[in-house]
Amino acid sequence: MRNQRAAVTGTVLSAKMDKTVVVRVERTERHPTYDKVVKRSKKYYAHDESGAKEGDLVRIVQTRPLSKLKRWRVEKILTGAVA
Repeated sequence: MRNQRAAVTGTVLSAKMDKTVVVRVERTERHPTYDKVVKRSKKYYAHDESGAKEGDLVRIVQTRPLSKLKRWRVEKILTGAVA
């Protein structure tokens, strides 16, 4: 059996490019000194054939390098943007 590809869930920040979206993925971690839970976020460029819009919640999976910055693709749109 083959390993599963890395998959994360995030929000679409920008959908202005052709077949590319920018997805912000948030995670929480505990601060090492102050022991407070802190939110961290990272932006990923993802290939999008499904037509995600800004504000959509999407699942992205890791894939082969598609361009200089794109190493992820949109697997599924989980929820649409709240109007």
